[in-house]
Amino acid sequence: MFITFEGPEGSGKTSQIAPLADFLREKGYSVVTTREPGGTKIGDQVREILMRLENTSMHPRTETLLFLAARAQLVEQCIRPELERGNLVLCDRYADSTLAYQGYGHGNNLQTLRQLLDFATGNLWPDLTLLLDVDPEQGLRRRRAGGDWNRLDAYTLAFHKRVWNGYHEMAQQDPQRWVIIDASQSFDAVQDQIREIILKRLHSRTA
Repeated sequence: MFITFEGPEGSGKTSQIAPLADFLREKGYSVVTTREPGGTKIGDQVREILMRLENTSMHPRTETLLFLAARAQLVEQCIRPELERGNLVLCDRYADSTLAYQGYGHGNNLQTLRQLLDFATGNLWPDLTLLLDVDPEQGLRRRRAGGDWNRLDAYTLAFHKRVWNGYHEMAQQDPQRWVIIDASQSFDAVQDQIREIILKRLHSRTA
């Protein structure tokens, strides 16, 4: 089963995945965690280019293609092989981030992006996507407080609001795949909800 975690900056995705993976392993599941962009040696090099604050001259199309390149490598080197082995894959961001950020955020054509995403992923889409939902202003405050500020964080608040709206539009379009979780709650409350949702979905697949 392929599960992805999406959300605006500061939604807490990354910090939730490690304890979730430990919990699922204790339940007997074989779990692999990865992230975007990155997750491979090649992808990590691309990530460095994408996240550097000084790369302010990067064009949105360049940004899009770099994300797609890193994702293509991650799918073929990590995600698809692990799924074929029967492992549960948890991914911190995936293709929907491109639709949210480079599509809704930058205003690139969504249909074109979907075609490019199908090519980059070999038509591999998640079985379940959890949207950790937080108001963009609150999320950016969390990011600043955490001290891990990157080039995408530095986009305007208006950009991040377009991203947030895009996530909600995608979730409404595909309610079978997407589940929205209020990420403004305490860490433990969010983790409990994530565990409940995933266990329910796993059990339904084996019933």
